[in-house]
Amino acid sequence: MFTTQTPQLRAGRREWAGLAVLMIPVLLISIDNTVLGFAIPAISTGLHPTGTQLLWIVDIYALMLAGLLVAMGSIGDRVGRRKLLVVGAIGFGLASLLAAFSTSPEMLMAARALLGIFGATLMPSTLSLIRNIFLNAKDRRVAIATWSAMFSGGAALGPIVGGILLEHFHWSAIFFINLPLIAIFIPAAIVLLPESRDPNPGRIDPLSIVLSMLTLTPLVFAIKHVMAEGVDLLFWASLMVTALAGTGFVLRQLYSSRPLLDVRLFTDKVFSSAVASNLLSVMGLAGFLYFGTQLLQLVLGMSPVEAALVLIPGLVTSIVAGYAAVPIMARVQPRVVVPCALVFNAVGLGIVAFSPEHSVAGMVISFLILGIGIGTAEVITNDLILAAVPAHKAGAASAISETAYEFGSVMGTAVLGGLSTMVFGSHLQATLGAKASGPEFDTLGSSLEHASAKGGQIGDQLAEAAVASFDLGVQWAAGAAVVLVLIAAVLTTFGLKGAGRLLPGPVEEPRITEPIS
Repeated sequence: MFTTQTPQLRAGRREWAGLAVLMIPVLLISIDNTVLGFAIPAISTGLHPTGTQLLWIVDIYALMLAGLLVAMGSIGDRVGRRKLLVVGAIGFGLASLLAAFSTSPEMLMAARALLGIFGATLMPSTLSLIRNIFLNAKDRRVAIATWSAMFSGGAALGPIVGGILLEHFHWSAIFFINLPLIAIFIPAAIVLLPESRDPNPGRIDPLSIVLSMLTLTPLVFAIKHVMAEGVDLLFWASLMVTALAGTGFVLRQLYSSRPLLDVRLFTDKVFSSAVASNLLSVMGLAGFLYFGTQLLQLVLGMSPVEAALVLIPGLVTSIVAGYAAVPIMARVQPRVVVPCALVFNAVGLGIVAFSPEHSVAGMVISFLILGIGIGTAEVITNDLILAAVPAHKAGAASAISETAYEFGSVMGTAVLGGLSTMVFGSHLQATLGAKASGPEFDTLGSSLEHASAKGGQIGDQLAEAAVASFDLGVQWAAGAAVVLVLIAAVLTTFGLKGAGRLLPGPVEEPRITEPIS
């Protein structure tokens, strides 16, 4: 039975305790998005995936997240956000066990896909519950700052945790870390989180869910395929499926009385600019973490723990910048702060792109500056996105925000990771000729392993050529990331001109909840 409660002007201890509980799934998802980075060399030598398989192992998690977030946000609005969180947490734990015991690239890809599916049940509910729990604008911004800090901080924490675990344990240990967090989260969520849902949800639309998946999945496949095989019939066929499914999805939403995704929100330039900013900045971050973790270990010769320590300053600045953005929002217009933050992103990535020789100090400074930009921009853009909708539609808005994050993560790895892989392979073949043919030259890890097995002068030449080729690929990918975030800076400079109207005072609308079980 639903009850309508009078909104509190300020949050109490129970609300802040609920926020602490909500941060557990945020950390789970964001850490799992990037924890695989430091395990890539170990997985390369342990399961022997091809270069394409390795990209899919990394990407399929975020791809399933991106494809299902809108659907799961809508389902959470209907069946209850807390209920969906608990069900998703149980499934996430089981999928983590399957990933930990994987014995082949295909098995690990399947497990990562399941992690993405259940992860999609977690993320929209966290942000939408924040929107419903924190009715005062100031409280909500602090809560969103915490959410953003945990999301971006968790993304940076993933490689750090992975590096420490891989120093002492098998690569499968990175999946076991999910289980204690889930064991804490489930009972705490049942006790501390209120149930909330859309009071007039409408029916679930299976066709829209299928169309959304058919829009995103072939697009990512096309990008991966063109990087590996070039432009061919399969590439154009994949783009055609994406175009047709995407058109069908948009039309269905426009003509539905209860759409899965309210695409009319994108007609608001502030809303669409904030979403685009999230997507493009996360693309840069995902690309950095994909090639940066390999660069630190395989090129600069650091151990997993040493490489993890390089990322800590950037993690700290990202969290600090997120909280610092809250008072900044009260004094400076978003159309000024967000583009400036994105320029910080570009500078951080530019250090990697344009340095003649990569170094540990350069990577520390690069990630430090990148952390400032990411932490600042995300808090502001997420507040803009959530403030644009009423509380009972928070699931749909948060799903759009999350889709931008996760699709940005997918595209960052697919586009920037694919670009670095393509440059690596072409430069290696240009340097070594026929010697560089075969699956042992698909990745830097397998190339170095092959060079070590050869030994002697030939092995040294192979290793030197592989490292030089990878280094060049990293520079190209980082340069492309600079272009992406600068595009985002230009878009937000013009798109956020009216952003002041999306930063309201205390919210006075009623909260629809169910009694806590």
